Amino acid sequence: MHPRAEEFAGRARERYDVDVAVHEFDEGTKTAAAAAEAVGCDVAQIASSIALRAGEDLVVCVTSGANRVDVAAVAELRGVPESEVGMADAAVIRETLGWSIGGVPPFCHEADVPTYMDETLLDFEAVWAAAGTPEAVFPIDPERLRELSGARVVALAEA
Repeated sequence: MHPRAEEFAGRARERYDVDVAVHEFDEGTKTAAAAAEAVGCDVAQIASSIALRAGEDLVVCVTSGANRVDVAAVAELRGVPESEVGMADAAVIRETLGWSIGGVPPFCHEADVPTYMDETLLDFEAVWAAAGTPEAVFPIDPERLRELSGARVVALAEA
């Protein structure tokens, strides 16, 4: 197992007493479509952790791979103008969350950050999320994902 995926699995065990079943794919799982193809599930079952800047804050939006994050919804949730919401800088993501873009898991971050979860993920018995690298994912019950990430379930999908 890749050292970063192993680190994620270790953190999940230490922090939450959860054993995650990490699956690694040489072809990569960096995009929701690639992850769904590798896993053999619908793209809507991919729980993508998207790090955004919202004003001065970094927030994580765990969204269905079939949806785009509604920036206006995030702005409203954070009480900032829509113009102040956008993709976070890769270096800030790595420094704050401890993970690189494409491998950001929905929990086990270096810092506590506000986390929002796309309500459509609750439609599935299991979803697949990044496990620390762009080649590693793990399955999880979406309600358990919400619990472990401390996410607030909201309407995040762009119309």
